[in-house]
Amino acid sequence: MKSNTSNGKPIPLVADFQMREDLINKLKNRFYTYGYQQIRTSTFEDYDMYSAITGTVNKDDMIKVVDASGKVLVLRPDVTIPISRMTALNKQQYNDHLRLFYVLDIFRQTFDQNGKKESTQAGIECFGQNTPEIDAEVLMLAIHTLTDLNFKHFKIEIGHAGFFKELIAEAALNDTELEHLKTLIQSKNIAELDTFLSSLSLSSALRASIQSIPLLYGRPSQVIEQAKDIVLNERMQKELNNLEQVITILSDYGVDDSIVCNLGLINNMNYYSDIIFQGFTEDVGKPVLMGGRYDNFGGQYSNPMTAIGFAFDVDFLKEVLDQQGSLTTNDTIAEIIIYYEQAKQREALLTAYRLREAGYQVLTFPIDAMDDVGPIPSINVIYFDKGRCTVNGYQLEQKLSDFTELTKLIQKEGAGR
Repeated sequence: MKSNTSNGKPIPLVADFQMREDLINKLKNRFYTYGYQQIRTSTFEDYDMYSAITGTVNKDDMIKVVDASGKVLVLRPDVTIPISRMTALNKQQYNDHLRLFYVLDIFRQTFDQNGKKESTQAGIECFGQNTPEIDAEVLMLAIHTLTDLNFKHFKIEIGHAGFFKELIAEAALNDTELEHLKTLIQSKNIAELDTFLSSLSLSSALRASIQSIPLLYGRPSQVIEQAKDIVLNERMQKELNNLEQVITILSDYGVDDSIVCNLGLINNMNYYSDIIFQGFTEDVGKPVLMGGRYDNFGGQYSNPMTAIGFAFDVDFLKEVLDQQGSLTTNDTIAEIIIYYEQAKQREALLTAYRLREAGYQVLTFPIDAMDDVGPIPSINVIYFDKGRCTVNGYQLEQKLSDFTELTKLIQKEGAGR
C-alpha cells in the first residue's frame, strides 16, 4: 500500500486523518452557507434500484452481496440515485425546494493496479427548481468551494447536454454511431470526426454544426456567439438561451475568470439533461469535481422532479491539494499540556477541567513522569511546581483562581478556539 506523503515526506497517521477531516469540514461549512442540510443514505441498497435506472452506474462496477433471504443487495455505488429516489417518493414534503449535501463512502469494483474499492464523495443536490438562477448559484457554490481550498489556478468548464442532444436528434443516429461520435468529440479527434461524418447521410448544415462542437471552447461570450451560427431549430436556440442566461448571472457574481465554455463536454449525456460542468486545476488531467442538471430521474420513479448537483471525490481532492502544497501537517499533539507536582495535583486538574470546558485540548502529566512521557509538541505548556504556576515561561502573578489571567497567556490558535 502506498504511504501517505506531504511534499515527498511521510505523513504521520493521525496527522493524515486530521488533514482529511479538515478538508471535509471546509466542504461541509461552505455547503451549509448556501442553505444545504446534511443527509445520509443506507450503505446497502437494493440491486434493482440501480439496475432499473438507465445512464448511471455500470452493473459490472457494483459490489453485490446476498442477504439471508436471498435478496441481492449492493454496497452503495452512487449517492445521487438513492437521494433522488427518496426525494421523488416524498416530494410533497419539501414544497418544490430542497437543498441537501452529503459526505458518504461509495463502493465500486475497480480494475486498476491499486484495486481500491472504497472512496468518499462529498456533494450537493438541489431539488425542485429549474431556473438559470439556481444553475448559476450551484456553479457559484462549486467555484466558492474551490476558492476555499486555496486552488490558485482552476477553471470550471461549462457545457450543455441539452444543446448537444437537440443537435444530434437531427442526425437520427443509431446507438453504435452515436457512441462512436461521442468518443471522437470527447477526444477532439477532428480528422477522424470529419471522415466519420462524411460517411453518414447528413445535410451539409448539420455536418458543419456537428464538426464545430469540439471547437466550441473558450471565453463564454465568444463561444455562445459562435454557437448561434450552428443552431438548427427552436429547441437548440432555447437550450443556448438557457446557457447564456446562466453565464450572464455568473458574470454578475464576478467570477468570469473562473469559467470557460466547453460545448464539447458531453460525457454522461444519458445522466445529465441540461447544464453540465467539471472543475479542473493546474497540472491535473482529471476533473476535481463533476456535476450538472439531471431532470430525468424523478420520472423513472413516476414523479417528475428537477435537480442539479455536483460531487467531489474527497480522496482524490486531498491527493491533488497535497501535491500542490495546499495541505499542511501539524506536529502539535495537544493545544495545552499541564505538568504538575503531586502537591499541586488538585489545582492542576481543576484548571485542566476549566480549560476543557472552554474548548481547549488539554493533556495532563505528573512532573515525575516527564522523562517517561518524553517531549510532546504543544502550543502551550503550563507547570505547577515549587509553589508557583508558569504559563509558557511566564510566572502567573496571582493565584490560579484568576482564570482570566491564565487564558490571556495562552495562545488562542488551537483547535478548540
